[in-house]
Amino acid sequence: MSARPIVNFITGNANKLGEVKAILEPAIQVESQKLDLLEIQGTLEEVTIDKCRRAAELVGGPVLVEDTCLCFNALKGLPGPYIKWFLSSLGHEGLNNLLAAYEDKSAKAVCTFGYSPGPGHEPVLFQGVTEGKIVPARGPANFGWDPIFEYNGKTYAEMDKAEKNKISHRYRALAKLQEWFAREVSA
Repeated sequence: MSARPIVNFITGNANKLGEVKAILEPAIQVESQKLDLLEIQGTLEEVTIDKCRRAAELVGGPVLVEDTCLCFNALKGLPGPYIKWFLSSLGHEGLNNLLAAYEDKSAKAVCTFGYSPGPGHEPVLFQGVTEGKIVPARGPANFGWDPIFEYNGKTYAEMDKAEKNKISHRYRALAKLQEWFAREVSA
């Protein structure tokens, strides 16, 4: 019987780390390390691939990185991978105000994980998408834009962790990662 895979998740965000551990463990052991990585501008995939390559070089071994975006359909996908900066500059109300002139409040939460077994290896990407809509903030404001993203009548912030971890964009991406590891380990 082979040992379970170990991933070194590169994050300084305790909420993300908690969700990743809750979804992946015990099948995949999750360790974490905080690194300050330069983030290029580009598509979500380009940002994730570059971040994964940089992390693998710095760590000198296997890494898992993540990038999340929130795409407003009325704004043709913006703020996209720049949601962190939009949120820190505008807050929840400001993000809602971006859509004030539009009837379409639909949005996509997209999560892309990049895995690399180490320096020099091409990262493998795993992406998950959850369709929802942008609403005035509801629920605790302790995890990013969760209070304004609604799925099936509840914002992410109104859901308990177990409920969110069964439907979120992060869960959907990590399910693909788990399937890949199951194939790779058994191959």
